[in-house]
Amino acid sequence: MRFKIDIPLDFRQARVGRIIKYLILADLFFWGGWGLINPIFALFVVGRIPGATAFTVGAALAVYWLVKAVWQIPVAIFLDKHEGERDDFNALIVGLTIAGFVALVFPLVNNAFWLFVAVIIQALAYGLYTPSWSAIFSRHLDKDHYAFDWSLDSTTIGVASGIAAFIGGAVAGWLGYDAVFILTGLASLASAVLLFSAPHLVLPKTVTPGPIIPEHAPGEAKS
Repeated sequence: MRFKIDIPLDFRQARVGRIIKYLILADLFFWGGWGLINPIFALFVVGRIPGATAFTVGAALAVYWLVKAVWQIPVAIFLDKHEGERDDFNALIVGLTIAGFVALVFPLVNNAFWLFVAVIIQALAYGLYTPSWSAIFSRHLDKDHYAFDWSLDSTTIGVASGIAAFIGGAVAGWLGYDAVFILTGLASLASAVLLFSAPHLVLPKTVTPGPIIPEHAPGEAKS
């Protein structure tokens, strides 16, 4: 008994909406930017901070993930309690902006204390970004193409992170660690600017009500 599975590969049928395109492009800049750091973070910590070891790197990453995991839950609850997308959009912009400035501050870190301060602030920024981005993205998924939209974003992040890891290692060897963090910060800020420059795609336009013109004069019967 033979089974035939018909899988349509006409990507023209899976059209992506404008808001989804902007959010995916923002993810491209954001995750691509931070992907630059992935191959050099441990080397940066051990080489720049006196007395730092592999344990220091592991502890810093553990603090980041724990803070982000705990912090994003109350953020998500707060966003869900407020109707509309203005709060989601504001949290998204703030998270991207903070993440950008944290990346720019990393080159100034010269001891373990400030390293942990930096990763905690980074975790708070990501904890704002993740639920707010997901909320807006989920509301604007294209009808009948939900899986495609999510997969397209995941593919974009994967490709961007892979290319960024290669570029990050090359830039670190050529220009040093500081240049990598500066590029990361600029990419995160570019993501915020991209979304902030097109808020009308997410936020509803404010309509000023005009005067109400009756169909007929008061006391006059309709014809």
